[in-house]
Formats: sequence, C-alpha cells, structure tokens
Amino acid sequence: MQSNRIYYADLSNDVDQGEFDKIPDSVVLIILNKLADIRSLGRCTAVCKRFNSLVPYVHDVYIKIDEVVTINGDSDESSYSSSHKPRNFFSNLLKYMFLNLLKPFHHLRNNSNTNKTLLPQVSQCTLDQVLRNFHHIHNLCIELPTADVETEDGVLLKWKAEFGSTLQNCVILGGTQIERKPVTDQGSLEDNGSIPESFYTNGGLKLRVVWTISSLIAASTRHYLLEPIIKDHPTLRTVVFTDAAGQGTLSMGIEQLKEFREKPLAASASSRRTQVPASNMKLRYAPYLDLPEGLGMQGATLVVIRTSGEGSRSNKMEVEAFVHGAFDGPFKAAVKALVKRRTYLLEMNGF
Repeated sequence: MQSNRIYYADLSNDVDQGEFDKIPDSVVLIILNKLADIRSLGRCTAVCKRFNSLVPYVHDVYIKIDEVVTINGDSDESSYSSSHKPRNFFSNLLKYMFLNLLKPFHHLRNNSNTNKTLLPQVSQCTLDQVLRNFHHIHNLCIELPTADVETEDGVLLKWKAEFGSTLQNCVILGGTQIERKPVTDQGSLEDNGSIPESFYTNGGLKLRVVWTISSLIAASTRHYLLEPIIKDHPTLRTVVFTDAAGQGTLSMGIEQLKEFREKPLAASASSRRTQVPASNMKLRYAPYLDLPEGLGMQGATLVVIRTSGEGSRSNKMEVEAFVHGAFDGPFKAAVKALVKRRTYLLEMNGF
C-alpha cells in the first residue's frame, strides 16, 4: 500500500531579491503593461518601491468602473420613452465611485515627496483624477458597468462611434427581437426589399429615431467626459470607451486625438455632453434576418451616420471599412446583410 507523503521544496537556492533587481526596468514595464487593469497596477505599487516608481509609466491602462451615481435628477433628454432613453446617469454630471479602485493606490507615492500621495484618497473622484499621475499612457480603455440606453427584453441595440473634436461617424444596429431559435413563421413578415407601409404607421420609424438619438446622446456624453483626460495626457494614441453589456463603443485614434486637442470642444447647451453636429443618415431595414449561431433577428435596422459639412473627415472607403468592422460575430453578419438592402437617406439637425 502506497503511503501519502508531503514533500517540501528547498527554497534555499531560489533567486533572491538581488537577482530580481537585475531585471531591467524596461522588462518590468512590459510585464506591468500586460496587466493594464488599474486595480492590479495599484496592488503592484504595494509590492516594492521599484514597482511603486514604475507603475506611473505604464503605457496601457484599463479602467473598469463598478458604480456610477447621479446628482441633480433627470436632464432635458428625459422626454424620450423611459424604456429607450439613456439611463439617468448619462444625462447629468457623472460622478464615479472609485473607493474600491483607489484603495490599492494608497501606497503610490510621489518620489520627490514621500509624504504626498499621487492619487487622491477620497471616495468620489473623476476619471481625470484617477489618471492624473500616469505620465506615459498610450492606450486607454474605460468600461462602464452597464449599457447607456435601456431596452426591453429581447431587443438588440448596439452602436459604435468615432470622434475627433466632435462626432465623425456612427453606426447603429438594432432589432426589435432577437432569439436563439429563429422565427418559424417568416412568411408573415412582409419583405419585398423595401420598408413596408406598416413601418411608418405602427411606430417603427419613431422607435428607430429614439434608438438613434439615445445612442448619440450616450456617445456624446462619453466624449465630453474624456476632455480633461485627453488634455492631461498628450502621449495618448488610442482611447476606447465601452460598457460591460457591449452595447456601445466610442473610439479615438491618433489623428482624432490630435484634432480634439487642437479644436475647442463644442458642448451642448442643455447638458454635459458634446454637441452632435448636423449629420446625414443612411437607414437600411429588413423585417427578418437569419444570422449565424442559430440567431434570428426581427426588425433588423442599420443606421450609418456621417457628419455633414466641415465636420465630415472620412472618405467613402473609410466609412465603409468602419461600418463593416464595427461589430463581431453574428452582428457583423447582420451588417453585411443589411448594407445590401435599399438605402433610405435622412438628414438630422445638430442638437
């Protein structure tokens, strides 16, 4: 009978602290950049003085926000249907609850003054305060805890927007119902390649307008929140502002960030968000789409928004690439199918 034995490792010959100190700072920074998550980076500052001094120089930072609170009640945009309007915290001054996020950074000290913390030790602070003492951020990703726009169960709404100093392009994909099991009675769904008359009479068009405006409000609010961060971090090359539900994504690249810094941000007079400029919209619609992975989508709608006049920067090929690359998986297939449908042109005033 074989007995169970416990073996103990001999740690006497393990690499000591002196050997670890021989690893170049550049290699340590590569490791820290792989972490990216701001909480993990905060914990690293408590490990040793060396990590504490290197963390502010990481290039990649990921912030996951756990909770968002509002003040001052609803905003002017609350006139939209409650089931489709942006959540209240996107219509007002946002304050972020970073108590848990900041705790790991209580060890982060200023090298020139060991009695002064680099990050504010408060329970409420804004995004720019959290990032104030990261000096060389290249790639920033921020994730909100939930979607911006409420929808009813079974409804699909996804959007992606590109911004410079203002909106450049936006693509919105929506469906009134999406199911794992495709709709069996497709014959009852009228489809001759054109939008049916019922689309205008049963509130279908109104619903798409609400989706569009709500998504643009959400995107422009996120953009507004980025202003102090972009100004304080000239090394930024990419910014992605998304949410845990995967509903919406705001993205900015090098040229767009440069434009943001050089041109003043036009804020909306009614709320804390960037003004949405006058735009041209292309709407495509299909009563039903059979998608990969066993999905079926009713009321499939694709809205492509491109700013008109001086705000338009992208050429046709760039816009097409942006639209086709906006979403992944079955939703990418939905876009591919919808772009082949008849296009309806609309114009939208700035707001």
